[in-house]
Amino acid sequence: MWLVSDARNDDRIEAVLARLPRGSGLVFRHYHLPPQERRARFNALARTARRFGHVMVLAGEARQARAWKAHGVYGAADRLAQGPGVPRLVTVHNLRELAKAHRARADAVLISPLFATASHPGGQTLGPVRFRLLASRSTVPVIALGGVTARRARAFQLERWAAIDGLSASGR
Repeated sequence: MWLVSDARNDDRIEAVLARLPRGSGLVFRHYHLPPQERRARFNALARTARRFGHVMVLAGEARQARAWKAHGVYGAADRLAQGPGVPRLVTVHNLRELAKAHRARADAVLISPLFATASHPGGQTLGPVRFRLLASRSTVPVIALGGVTARRARAFQLERWAAIDGLSASGR
């Protein structure tokens, strides 16, 4: 399981990390914070993630992830194609982006949006069939993102999934 951070779930992150199974991960975005505050929040959450045995991945550039001692980097393939060798989690929305992710040496891809999300109300979703078709073309592990909750992950037999709101108490 992966928790993806943003301003909406910031007040619940520590509590969610405490509930996640050991070996889960946090994708730290927090784009809403100024640089110094973002770094301080990253450091605080990294300590919490370590305490519970979780992986911490930084949304940014590979050099920044290495400098911040993140376990990896997260973002679009175009941004992650360059830089030092750190594990790369690449966002994918279609077949073209999946090909770019493979060329960018992705270690895993987050395919989204599987379902409707609060992040993009009214936006187009892949749905289970298109998601599975796209995932079947991946040469690296796939993480489902977008409107996924624990209930949906079980119902659709998703091995790996991520959520922004779906890991809050109401999303379980």
